[in-house]
Amino acid sequence: MKKLLFSTTNKPWAIDVASLLLRIVFGVLMIPHGYGKLQNFDSYKAKFMSFMGLSQSLSLGLAIFAEFFCAILLTLGLFTRFSTIALIVTFIVVVFKAHPMDFFGDGEMGTLYLGAYISILLLGPGKYSLDNLIK
Repeated sequence: MKKLLFSTTNKPWAIDVASLLLRIVFGVLMIPHGYGKLQNFDSYKAKFMSFMGLSQSLSLGLAIFAEFFCAILLTLGLFTRFSTIALIVTFIVVVFKAHPMDFFGDGEMGTLYLGAYISILLLGPGKYSLDNLIK
């Protein structure tokens, strides 16, 4: 037991299971955010942030693309790194622009998602993914 708790090495299966859990948890938790924005596009559009000269509608559309469609792809493990990059860009905007570096206040959840998506990008899709099946 001591060897298990204090070991600094990882088994390949553990990395694949961790990757699967991260993808499913952070993908499934993100889908409702994007779906809510998709269903209420008109009401969100009026109050959504215009970023880098993009219109509010385009900014909202890009957020929906990442938060809904890319989250579904991430959950399935399909185009994992592409999907994760879109989510990372979205959460960089959330953390640094929408909630300007308020890591422990309103931006706390955004910071958690950003950290998780960066971890998923570094880990990759893992063995239990559609990307692995296609490969």
